[in-house]
Amino acid sequence: MSDEIDDSSAPLIEHLAELRTRLIWSVVAFMVGVVLCFTIAEPLLNFLAEPIAQAMEARGESPQLIFTAPQEKFFVLIRISMIGGFGLAFPVIAHQLWRFVAPGLYKSEKNAFLPFVIASPVLFLMGAAFAHYIVTPMAMTFFISFSDAIPALASMVAGQENVVVDPNTSEIRTVFLGSVRESLDLSLKFIFAFGLCFQLPVLLTLMGKAGLVSAEGLMNVRKYAVVAILVLAAVVTPPDVISQVVLFVVVYGLYEVSIQLVRYVERKREAELRAQGLWVDDDEDDTDETTAKDGPTP
Repeated sequence: MSDEIDDSSAPLIEHLAELRTRLIWSVVAFMVGVVLCFTIAEPLLNFLAEPIAQAMEARGESPQLIFTAPQEKFFVLIRISMIGGFGLAFPVIAHQLWRFVAPGLYKSEKNAFLPFVIASPVLFLMGAAFAHYIVTPMAMTFFISFSDAIPALASMVAGQENVVVDPNTSEIRTVFLGSVRESLDLSLKFIFAFGLCFQLPVLLTLMGKAGLVSAEGLMNVRKYAVVAILVLAAVVTPPDVISQVVLFVVVYGLYEVSIQLVRYVERKREAELRAQGLWVDDDEDDTDETTAKDGPTP
């Protein structure tokens, strides 16, 4: 048979030894990636802080972040190095995982699963890029400018057109002094949130191939999906309307794309079964059931 599992009936001890080897190679690749990223951790930090810098420059302020503890920036650079190191090592880790799992799969399963292994990191990078270049700048501008919105709104309510703040007044003023750690956390939350949300087509298409969902079923629960996406947008994004609306529009668009992908998978499966003579139409099923109930026509 052409669709056979690879000849690898190794005992449990050999499988565990192979797993240890794959894990060692993955850890070595991760450590090498961390070291390489630590050498460029400062430029990576500047890259992640670019949306904040743009928002501050638009306000006429000097783009700078502060750290409130002696060790804060060091651990921020370590964190960036670990995340970047995992990203660099991911092809090696995915390859080692594939080498461990592939012998237990049929050839048809390998051909079906491999495109998803490639599509998943690509979609994650697309979501991360969308978050960094579009969503994060809008959110940063909204949050940083919020300190000016309240006095402006108060002056509007009071009927004053322009409010000039005297620097010698005793009134308390709020000034944005961005912390390196807090600003990085916000940027990374956006990146991971959108990167994970962009995995929706991969997840639903895999479920469609496994027969767990269908295109018709996904369309029937569309209204529940809208509510679920709204809840997701409220949970994974900061409490501003702009980023929540953007995330909802993007994820709902991915949901509609997933429906079309699942429909494509179903049509492909139907074509294969028809070619093998194993497909039975619904009309034929209904006719057979009616014949069985009423008996043959005299």
